[in-house]
Amino acid sequence: MEPSAAAARMADFAHRHVAGRRLWRESEFPADLWSQMRDAGLFGIGLPDGGYAAIAAADGALAEHGGAPGVASVWTGHQVVARYMIGGFGTPEQKAAWMPGLASGALTACVAISEAGVGAHPKHLSTTATPVSGGMRLDGAKTWVSNAALSDLIIVFAISGMDGERKRYSAFVVPRDAEGVRLLPGRDIGALRPSHHAEMKLDACVVPAGSRLGPADAAFETMGIPFRDVEDAVGASGMAGTLRHLLGLLAASTPADRADDAAPRLGGIAASVAVAADAAAALAAGLDAQTWRPGAPPAVLTGVRLLCTDILAGMQAYRLDFAPGADDAIDILMRDVALLLNIAKGPRMMKQSRIGMALLRRAPVAEQQGQ
Repeated sequence: MEPSAAAARMADFAHRHVAGRRLWRESEFPADLWSQMRDAGLFGIGLPDGGYAAIAAADGALAEHGGAPGVASVWTGHQVVARYMIGGFGTPEQKAAWMPGLASGALTACVAISEAGVGAHPKHLSTTATPVSGGMRLDGAKTWVSNAALSDLIIVFAISGMDGERKRYSAFVVPRDAEGVRLLPGRDIGALRPSHHAEMKLDACVVPAGSRLGPADAAFETMGIPFRDVEDAVGASGMAGTLRHLLGLLAASTPADRADDAAPRLGGIAASVAVAADAAAALAAGLDAQTWRPGAPPAVLTGVRLLCTDILAGMQAYRLDFAPGADDAIDILMRDVALLLNIAKGPRMMKQSRIGMALLRRAPVAEQQGQ
């Protein structure tokens, strides 16, 4: 499906089923909405063989026209996990078993990497995968498992070997109802509702050998690290869609007698949002065209996030100056954008530093410049 067609289909759905429901008040994802998405064929966007550009375009349309970035993050999370993890690393047999259900919405998938207190740092994760008769036994606990409550398949990253002191990881597709699996409610972060997270406990959970997804003992570097770049690239369109929705709310909340003063400020913000949206679309198209690869992202991926940070600051200042008594939906959506921009801030700052360091290494030293 072409990105424009995906965006149009999602925009129509958002107008009919999401807009006006104020779903950011809900702590659980509405079951009726998931069913409506399935009936509308939305899980086929970008699956099984479609592109990231279509997923990104639909993500942006859902966020813009639905006004609930938490809903967009849930749908997009499923699509990206299915497209990248299973579509990208599954065996022919695994794809045949799972992709039709993922593309129809009969199955939902998510990823479990992070653990309590250590995040997703590979040096400190402790969940293990031990060979046993008939497969692998998984033991440990995962946290911040997004979409777990909706998912049938959970892709678990676990230590499957050691290379000296270095932990080696494999990924396993674990049915949510497998013996030894317990899901517990995650901490409510008070943002991006109705998306939610769960804690996952694995106690002697045995999965068959055929459940391993991707390369043995190399899943973290080949799948886990690049996955964040794919999430960021596709999710940038959803962030731009939320910012477009916020633009409409700010405009509607501006008193008519302040229009002359407000117009230059709001116009400048709108221009920046347009740049962010175009850059986000280009990132997703680049994934499809393989002009850049996950794990080695272009500088524009960092640039989009920095631009969105500046846009959010501009919107917050505009709200104070021109719409201080506006609908609280504006503050809630701004809080959601701020949260999205701060997720994994440390690793993203490292990417920013690498961009700067590459420039510094190529630049002449001060002595050569006669300074």
